[in-house]
Amino acid sequence: MIVYEATKKDFCNDVFQDTLVSNIVTNYTNRIGHINQSEVRSWNNSMQYMYRVLMDNEIPDDAGIAIEFQIPHTSKRVDLLISGKDGEGDSVVVVELKQWEKIEKIIGKEAIVKTFINRGLRETTHPSYQAWSYAALIKDYNENAQKENINLYPCAYLHNYNKLGTEDPLTDKIYDYYVERSPVFVKGGAADLRSFIKRHIKFGDNKENLYKIESGRIRPSKSLQDSLNSMLKGNEEFIMIDDQKVIFETALQLAEKATRTGTKQVLIVRGGPGTGKSVLAVNLLVELTNRSLVTQYVTKNAAPRKVYANKLKKDFRKGHIDNLFKGSGSYVDAPDNEFDVLIVDEAHRLNEKSGMFQHLGENQMKEIINASKLSIFFIDERQRVTLKDKGNVKTIEEFAQAEKSEITLGYLESQFRCNGSDGFLAWVDDVLEIRQTANADFIDNSYDVQIFSDPNELFNTINDLNKGNNKSRLVAGYCWDWIKEGKNQSEVHDIQIKEKNFAKSWNLGNSETWAIDEESIHEVGCIHTCQGLEFDYVGVIIGDDLTFENGKIKTDYTQRASTDSSLRGIKKMAKSNPQKAERVADEIIRNTYRTLMTRGQKGCYIYCTNKDLEEYLKDRVNNLSITYSDKVAEEIEKYK
Repeated sequence: MIVYEATKKDFCNDVFQDTLVSNIVTNYTNRIGHINQSEVRSWNNSMQYMYRVLMDNEIPDDAGIAIEFQIPHTSKRVDLLISGKDGEGDSVVVVELKQWEKIEKIIGKEAIVKTFINRGLRETTHPSYQAWSYAALIKDYNENAQKENINLYPCAYLHNYNKLGTEDPLTDKIYDYYVERSPVFVKGGAADLRSFIKRHIKFGDNKENLYKIESGRIRPSKSLQDSLNSMLKGNEEFIMIDDQKVIFETALQLAEKATRTGTKQVLIVRGGPGTGKSVLAVNLLVELTNRSLVTQYVTKNAAPRKVYANKLKKDFRKGHIDNLFKGSGSYVDAPDNEFDVLIVDEAHRLNEKSGMFQHLGENQMKEIINASKLSIFFIDERQRVTLKDKGNVKTIEEFAQAEKSEITLGYLESQFRCNGSDGFLAWVDDVLEIRQTANADFIDNSYDVQIFSDPNELFNTINDLNKGNNKSRLVAGYCWDWIKEGKNQSEVHDIQIKEKNFAKSWNLGNSETWAIDEESIHEVGCIHTCQGLEFDYVGVIIGDDLTFENGKIKTDYTQRASTDSSLRGIKKMAKSNPQKAERVADEIIRNTYRTLMTRGQKGCYIYCTNKDLEEYLKDRVNNLSITYSDKVAEEIEKYK
């Protein structure tokens, strides 16, 4: 998606006539939604500088100019694209614009600097790395950029930045690798930037390459479970951008500090669905292991571990896999500092006690901190989905302080799920009344959300989408008992919606890899088998535990299945403290559906057993600034 596009001639005319920023604001509001006034100020400032750079007769008038291009599968936008031809082929110059006036170099973290952002000094990626990573992501995900062999030339322009001579931190030799691949231009360097553009844009293309990039079919994104094998062999599968890169480098620095000084370190990283927590966790597992540090990936949820193990079993011994991926209850009796690093994914799922009967140890958070020199907790407190889930930032901090650990906090914002649609995530939170969000009725039109009146139609759509690559699944809230006698038989239908003549089995008990099994499209997954994993498209059946009454979303834990262990103990709690039981159960039910609804990379389709909830969701979808995606229809047709 491009917010603004024009030829160079029209762009310069818009700047000259003082209409450029108002045009950008109008398009941005229509396509993305609420606008931050700081962005408006940035456009007012930066585009004046680009106007001066581009006002050169040797830069063709019919070269294409695009402002605010959203990178596929992310929530990140490229500031400026310039398209044309270099005499040998198609070219696009990628320009990252910065208002920065000064920076500090950071030693010991690759491609990280410190500068003034959002009213404070913060670590962020070097602008050359940022432009380079954005160009690499476009090349990775855009089919036309590859098939048409469009050459991408990244650079950064810090037009307010006064260079400090030969010892300037911006061009320090520690950043040479990325500066060589993505040159950085500063105040007084307009002529150099102009020369860079003229070297790659010798002839105009009348925006043709911009059209190719914007209309290019998005290649399937790399899902973690598919790329894991290659990552563990040392291949770079995921390019980290912005806050991901900052967290990655921070973790490596803390690991070095912990082993060098003997000071226990705890890194807590908050991040919502699709912000790359699991990708970062595995990237860190690979890098830290390569650095000869004894490292393990830890998660309470068995589903991701089993899927990863299945993907790795052809190339790695079982013992090697088991030593890398561990359950959260593995550290009850571990000696102090036995491991260099423990990387805890889905830390919100951690329990107090361990073992099948919840009778071992004291607290999993405490035991993990005790067992490691550096413990890294990736956490989203809005994904606690059972009564036993105790993982939270406050408790981790308390145990870390008790162990005299140094605590570092981090936050992930870069969005890689739901096609990078922050709008969809905000919409889900608002619809489920988890939190009120601004812009709650706007979703980027690259993400598809639909409400179905018939679960059979929902299944047929998901089934058709699954035929091409086995990456779409049906999931449901836990409102139907799991029939014990038939738990390994797909023809035994646990889930029955008789008025719609719909019947399906829960995911089979004899498979731990439902998310990737070839035939599991015919079974319905639950929260326990899909949390921590992702699909292209997800179909969600919302049961009677979530309804709509008198203009409000209501939850009812009594509608949960008796075989569901998520709320085991809630009835006992209700007897002693009914208000607490209602509050805790309400949070778990809403969090469960939030987690289910955010498993899809490309789309989320929903069926509700409660008709009032269906009508409410339909109204909310009809109010959205999106329409049914033609690309989805094409994708279904391709696989039929």
